Amino acid sequence: MAAGGFCKLPNGTVVVAMNLPSPAADGPGSVRVLVHAQNRARALTRLRNLGLRAVYLRGNAAPPSPDEVTAVLHHPDGLIWRTAPDAGAVQGTDLTQELWHPIRALLRRPAPQSQPQSPAQSLLQPRPQAQGRPAAGRL
Repeated sequence: MAAGGFCKLPNGTVVVAMNLPSPAADGPGSVRVLVHAQNRARALTRLRNLGLRAVYLRGNAAPPSPDEVTAVLHHPDGLIWRTAPDAGAVQGTDLTQELWHPIRALLRRPAPQSQPQSPAQSLLQPRPQAQGRPAAGRL
């Protein structure tokens, strides 16, 4: 079961923190995800809408620290992550902390590998046109 918790802020919003297994196959073992939302249900819905379907918050065993709350409140998306520390690791001031990342960096899929092209070949290929919208300047 994933460790997690929440804290309610004075303005009524909540910050939910959860340790989850990494959704990326080649990513770290587990990640600490922070979500700022109007309530706990909306915070979990934000994660589920990103593809993290089996996300549940049971209890308040690992609430966000004040530093984590500050980090998520200062991020424009209100949804950040970093690798979770090992359960046996001692948190000390001498250990360097990983910076927080936006959630899109965790969920980004690597581009499919295709045959390499020379710059001249890529310039000769036509650009795909957007469907359903007229070009700029023409109606």
